[in-house]
Amino acid sequence: MKELSRRDMLGMLGMAPLAVGGVVAATAVTADARAVTGAQTLSAKARRRIQEQHLPNIPLVTHEGKRVRFYDDLVKNKNVSMNFFYTNCDEICPLVMANLAKVQRLLGKQVGRDLFMYSFTLKPMEDSVDDIREHRRALGAKPGWTFLTGKPEDIEAIRAAIGFKYPDPVIDGDKTQHIGNIRYGNEPLMLWSACPGMASADWIAETLQWMIRPQVDRIQKS
Repeated sequence: MKELSRRDMLGMLGMAPLAVGGVVAATAVTADARAVTGAQTLSAKARRRIQEQHLPNIPLVTHEGKRVRFYDDLVKNKNVSMNFFYTNCDEICPLVMANLAKVQRLLGKQVGRDLFMYSFTLKPMEDSVDDIREHRRALGAKPGWTFLTGKPEDIEAIRAAIGFKYPDPVIDGDKTQHIGNIRYGNEPLMLWSACPGMASADWIAETLQWMIRPQVDRIQKS
């Protein structure tokens, strides 16, 4: 795969497929206090609209049996990656999940500190907390990579909100054809994009590092 420059990578992130039509992140601000305030207000409104339409605060359960909220506990103020799977899948799931395990190894201690990885079961009626915990163990997942389940209607709501549904309901209803992509984002800076789950693990890891870099820089300067 062709090596991507820093400008190319940030350009991909800037596509922001979760952004609502016409709303963009804060524009460049000047030293004028009024301009700064206006930009901050625009940024806050855009972030809130993205949350309301694409990051619902839905209850879920982790592989440890802990009850969490999708936005408040998993996404807010974080850099995240998200994908869907189910434990008895024999199509794309094993390949994507094994690839994500490689990504976690490449990122090392950044996972759970600078980036949080989330995998949601597509079959919550079949995948119990014990099932997803065992699946996680078998993959060798380390802290910072959380597996989640919940009510079927809540899982479906999240899947639709972050863009993992096919427009054709017949295809979408066939879980064997589910989208094997990875959604990733820097929630505070409203940088959102996606990539194929079977892309090179090295490339995915590099992409995620470029995504988290702006926030790390901002924290270090504050």
